[in-house]
Amino acid sequence: MQNKILITVLLIASLLNWSCTDLEEERLDESEFGGQAKTISGAIAPAYGQVSWTWRHTNYYGLQLIASDEAILPYRGGTDWFDGGKFIATHSHTVTPSNDLVGSSWNELTTNISRTLAAIEVLTPLSKEGDNEATEALYEMRALRAYLNMLSLDSWGVVFKKEASNELSEVLRTQKAIDYIESELLAVVDVINTDRGSGRMNQSVVWGVLARLYLNSPVYRDPYGTPDFTTADMDKAIQYANNIINSGQFSLSPEYFELFNDDNRDNPELIFALDQRGVLKREHSRWAYWPIAGSMFPRPEFTSADGTDGPSITSDFYQTWVDAYGAVDPAEADARFYQKNTIIPDVQLQDFANREKLVATETDNSYYCIAPKEFEMDRGILRGIQWGPRKGDDGAFLTCDDGVRIYPVLQRKGNGPDRDVGYVNHTLDVNFTIEGSLHNKGYRPAKYQFSRTSPNGNNFSSVDLVLMRLAEIYLIRAEAKLRNGDIGGALEDVNIVRTSRTARPNQTPAALKVIDLDILFRERGFELYWEGFRRTDQIRFGKYEDSWTEKTSTDVNKRLFPIPQSAIDGASGIEGFLKQNQGY
Repeated sequence: MQNKILITVLLIASLLNWSCTDLEEERLDESEFGGQAKTISGAIAPAYGQVSWTWRHTNYYGLQLIASDEAILPYRGGTDWFDGGKFIATHSHTVTPSNDLVGSSWNELTTNISRTLAAIEVLTPLSKEGDNEATEALYEMRALRAYLNMLSLDSWGVVFKKEASNELSEVLRTQKAIDYIESELLAVVDVINTDRGSGRMNQSVVWGVLARLYLNSPVYRDPYGTPDFTTADMDKAIQYANNIINSGQFSLSPEYFELFNDDNRDNPELIFALDQRGVLKREHSRWAYWPIAGSMFPRPEFTSADGTDGPSITSDFYQTWVDAYGAVDPAEADARFYQKNTIIPDVQLQDFANREKLVATETDNSYYCIAPKEFEMDRGILRGIQWGPRKGDDGAFLTCDDGVRIYPVLQRKGNGPDRDVGYVNHTLDVNFTIEGSLHNKGYRPAKYQFSRTSPNGNNFSSVDLVLMRLAEIYLIRAEAKLRNGDIGGALEDVNIVRTSRTARPNQTPAALKVIDLDILFRERGFELYWEGFRRTDQIRFGKYEDSWTEKTSTDVNKRLFPIPQSAIDGASGIEGFLKQNQGY
């Protein structure tokens, strides 16, 4: 028996990448709890804190983006972001069980699940003894575990059911996995807290996860077949979406980009977000800086606050905007596409920028001045030549009496053939060819603000990362209604979202006159781009086997990622315990 227990513990350590709790992850207010404050907060903080690593740009977040048609990350200039070819393989749907992006995503997610279990083991006896605060925290951990298991089901088709660390996990798939997640959420939905805010699991978050679960259940039941969207599933998705919409707790943000600003924690549209308070190094601006040009410095207060020249949107995803708005530039037609913040004050400078002249045509006065803290880069989908601060030979920003000089940004990233050859001029075409992989290639999404509270522009960010918001709930309800035949109701919900972005009236999207599944899929792309939904949406709408950019695979087996070989090897001592997904 002792040997069996030892093997089980070692296996779980391998499968779930168990790691010790980092006390620096503590971020919870102990005043919320009673006499067991340190015990309770110390139990749940590692589980909440790990969510930031699960959703890291080079873990689960990047896996969802790069596998879809909305993002591509080539070998930039032949010098940057090759990383063993893991991003190229992910985008082209040629991943293997040894792909490091798949492996790191799995490891961080399963670590997160293991930390919820560790918290549950601490909280359960306290709850049984009548500690109400421990009971409330226990509900949160069960809900968080269900949410994380649904991420695992979505990407790998497996769920881990386990109630004690010295037990062997039960690996669930398809309907059994759905039933388990559903049972965990239903067990807490009526008793979990209703007032802990978007950074914690609460009743509204559970309602939203349930709505997602029922909407995606047809895919989870049969991940390789044609989804059967039953009336019963769609009715339940509508039911839980209704609970959120009718609660009166949330409202749509008139300014779209305020959802992703420094002070977004107080935005009434946010339901669930990764709570970043700007006090821990792990609170980072990764979702902001990953796609931004490496030569762009969005916070002129700090010379280290730059982009990484990572992924860009694909030409295929951009084309969906063009197809929707025709002859009208999407930047003029849709407030979600673009927000102009770098206002060039001088007419001659505007002419210089519009004609996109070469560096050699610059004059000594080809800049304007602004106080460093007042500079704000453009947001949304960035195209063409960008403007920002420029460094001198000494590495410091060039200044003027009024602050910092703002120039067209010079291409100075990397050591490839595109260094020092012109401005950062983002072009539409981006691919895996030598020309298509240069640092400037591809339009760049800039949804998130670089944190103004950060002491260096990157770490210690106070911009919460949005994981669920009201617009998504309206779109879930719209889709469920449409699949149930309620075309009018679906159109109404989509138009509520479209016409809510009224802060810039000239760019408020016009209400649609018709709706179908293709239009609804397009609308989800416009509203939720680069928030981690696109891969799941493509599978649900039957578009994941389409071709785009550098992806031509039509293999339905690629809807799920391979279980990492390290996990398969770790489970090899127990016959049939963890089987590889089909097609790998």
